[in-house]
Amino acid sequence: MPVLPGAEPYRHEGGEVGVLLCHGFTGTPQSLRPWAEYLAERGLTVSLPLLPGHGTRWQDLAATGWQDWYAEVDRALHDLRERCSQVFVFGLSMGGALALRLAAKHGDAISGLVLVNPGNKVHGLAAHALPVARHLVATIPGIASDIAKEGSEEVAYARVPLHAAHSLRKFFRLVDADLPQVTQPLVLLHSPQDHVVPPADSARVLGRVSSTDVREVLLEQSYHVATLDHDADRIFEESLAFLTRLAPSVGAGSTEGTATGG
Repeated sequence: MPVLPGAEPYRHEGGEVGVLLCHGFTGTPQSLRPWAEYLAERGLTVSLPLLPGHGTRWQDLAATGWQDWYAEVDRALHDLRERCSQVFVFGLSMGGALALRLAAKHGDAISGLVLVNPGNKVHGLAAHALPVARHLVATIPGIASDIAKEGSEEVAYARVPLHAAHSLRKFFRLVDADLPQVTQPLVLLHSPQDHVVPPADSARVLGRVSSTDVREVLLEQSYHVATLDHDADRIFEESLAFLTRLAPSVGAGSTEGTATGG
């Protein structure tokens, strides 16, 4: 299947510090593309992969599971580690959960995390019904474009396939169990008004990780897809300040490099 316009993966070859960006469930790299380009313009090596089953049609997502999504970001991390002296992982929503699992599994190979509205649990009665409902109902209405900013839209599926949602639920449980193994410096930015992931998920992450270098930032003007919302510039600037503090070469980085993607 052809990739939806704007949903293409993005890669930029920059300096010795790399950033892996992980998009969310049913979403695409489009939700993080402005962030990726902001970092690339400041000399970072940037990898923003398209997760398997995403960016085409929901039927493709229904045939995948968390192992496929995680394997893709794990592969991208491996590629960055071969190229860069330091690697950071950033994530939105489920991408935040992917980042946390990478951090728990790879330890010192990851220098820090920046998470935006990270998912930690599938909430509500629907979560308990998923094991049975996924065999009876193929999809439910989508969760895309929870954005306060008028005119800003997310390239994502209009439907959520329940087989994939069931796998996501299992993945969140695994990540939650892994949280105490996360020790890296962490910036967590979350929206008090989020209609997809409640603030309780961010509180859970902050309460269970073992990181001691932690910064929490409230995104008061944005909904779930804050990277495309009113607080996008705040997210970009906070992440750059974090990188500059932990990888001083970033501040002196050049803007030269090559980018690939649609």
